[in-house]
Amino acid sequence: MNPENGIWSYNWAGELCSLYDSQRDEVGKMECKTYKTEKGEEKSYFVLLPPFHTTVKAQITVVITEDGTFLRAEQVDRQDNLTIIPVTEKSASRTNHAEPHPLCDNLKYLAGDYGKFYKEAAEKDKKCYAAYMDQLEKWHLSEYTQKKVDAIYQYLKKGCLIEDLVREKVVVLDDRGQIDTEVKIQGITQEKTFVRFTVMEDTTSRSAEAIVSGGGAAECWKDQSLMEAYVAYYRTLETNKELCYLSGNLEQITYLHAKKIRNEGEGAKLISANDDINFTYRGRFATKEQAFAIGLEESQKIHNALKWIIRKQGYTYDTMMLVVWQSQMKKMPAWDAGTDQICEEAVALWGGEGGADINFSEWESEPIHIDSSITMNTAGAEKFYQALNGYRKNLNGMSNMVLMAFDAATTGRLAMQEYKHVESSRYLGNIGYWHITCGWIQEKKKKGKTIRYFGVPGVRDMADILYGTEVNGMLTMPDKNRKKLYAEFCRRIIPCIWDRARIPGDIVSLAVNRASSPLSYKEKANWEHTLTLACSLVKKQKQEKNPKEVWTVALDNNCKDRNYLYGRLLAVADRVEQLTFDREEDAYRVTNAKRYMTVFSQRPYTTWRVIEEGLQPYWQKLKPQQRIFYENLLNKICDKFELEEFKNNEHLDSLYLLGMHSQTYDLKKEN
Repeated sequence: MNPENGIWSYNWAGELCSLYDSQRDEVGKMECKTYKTEKGEEKSYFVLLPPFHTTVKAQITVVITEDGTFLRAEQVDRQDNLTIIPVTEKSASRTNHAEPHPLCDNLKYLAGDYGKFYKEAAEKDKKCYAAYMDQLEKWHLSEYTQKKVDAIYQYLKKGCLIEDLVREKVVVLDDRGQIDTEVKIQGITQEKTFVRFTVMEDTTSRSAEAIVSGGGAAECWKDQSLMEAYVAYYRTLETNKELCYLSGNLEQITYLHAKKIRNEGEGAKLISANDDINFTYRGRFATKEQAFAIGLEESQKIHNALKWIIRKQGYTYDTMMLVVWQSQMKKMPAWDAGTDQICEEAVALWGGEGGADINFSEWESEPIHIDSSITMNTAGAEKFYQALNGYRKNLNGMSNMVLMAFDAATTGRLAMQEYKHVESSRYLGNIGYWHITCGWIQEKKKKGKTIRYFGVPGVRDMADILYGTEVNGMLTMPDKNRKKLYAEFCRRIIPCIWDRARIPGDIVSLAVNRASSPLSYKEKANWEHTLTLACSLVKKQKQEKNPKEVWTVALDNNCKDRNYLYGRLLAVADRVEQLTFDREEDAYRVTNAKRYMTVFSQRPYTTWRVIEEGLQPYWQKLKPQQRIFYENLLNKICDKFELEEFKNNEHLDSLYLLGMHSQTYDLKKEN
């Protein structure tokens, strides 16, 4: 059951192992990601770790020579403190036990004079140095030693690390000649700081950036030959091999799995069974060995690949960490992006010089199949189809899209909340299905201009529209609830996009209710965003219930549905009154049609009479030609009603919004 043969690749563990194997060339290479914050531009470093390694944030760098002579020490820059270190099975998961790391560690493990300068240290802390040196000596004496290992061993056995750090003024002592616990380095008290090493070849120059003869960088955390040496050494320490439940092979089994999955400061574990009191595994199994047994290297692959891909392209919704990747690491449209964003990215990827225009000529002959009942009704939809085909042309052979989402209910347990796995071509089809079935005319501001496109907003924009309030003229979530609402909305919308699941009815109802209350918005544009989103969701819901119904932005003059017709009447009344406003009034005045919109949706027959009577003064202000046009239009719409349907005063369903918006859009085009 080797994952490389694809036998168990269709589960989350197999996908992560396959990801690790496919990216072996990236192992040990530090990567940098730049992002903007309120304080400015910051850098974040990450790495695909080799087996039996982890990352820590170091506070002190000690520079020595190959013969173990101390050269200098310095505090680490916060932007460059991520450090790759070798670990043992136990040290990677250590909590309060004295389990030293093999090479770089905290002061209490490395300093033979720790007790001299920190007399408050507990008895177990005083034993840490001996345990560390005993472990390092075994590596140093093995056939897999390396010059940096030898140098560090020769230096640390002198037992003068803190003395050297004090002389270099990296560590500060108090009046008693003890480590001052009030002083912190990067937020860490001095006695708990982490130390890493640089081993220099040239002993005559303290500033030389030399490369040691061991074959790697002077910095231990960058030397891949040192990493390879430790991997080879640690494999010789493996004891009895047992059956790995994941791969089916006989391997060294581990029950101590990695932490720091979502970030460097997290202690929550994804795989753990150290709770033998409660019901972590009890009830079905007597011991944890019966419940699960995972090979040490398989566990390393799974966790290292997950850490790497999360730091590379993961993003958060509140406490939930979500990551999506393509098995060949090809560029794919983001599942939560808006239609306009997907088209823009396609232009940038496959456009001409500067991404000016896309040459779609080759793609048009092979359209992505979404659904026979879905038709493209605008040029914008056609452009979207072609953009998806651009991504499809970039695929090679069989590949998959994987989505994983994690959250931690406690500080020690990390839960996988979502796992999706689909073929890349099917993923593109599902993305297309979502954007076309929800497709409606949307508007957004970009660089001071109003951009109009056919499609659906991105997931975060949808959440802002549905749950947000107006702040500085924009709809956005209240800070108090923003993260939780984003996360909950994301969880509920994932199946709709990835699996073509039905849109939740309460989300559609919320959008309809908000769109039916234009007076609750100060900015007209915000209400219009809500209205167009509501139309998108109503259109999708209607089509899910009856696939034969095809609702488009184009006005359906033949539709005799009571809800649709009443929506059209409301749009005409709104337009008639709006035509009498001057340009300045149009920005802030609210028409009677919008003023009565909420009650109109609940009691259309009686409310329409009030709205129609209120139109009388405005008819007189219209030009004769305009008045004739709109009077005739109202009559044509009324003629399509059945008398009993017109007199029916029951509340309107969501279809009235489609009638209203389609009629409004049609009138704007005519005028």
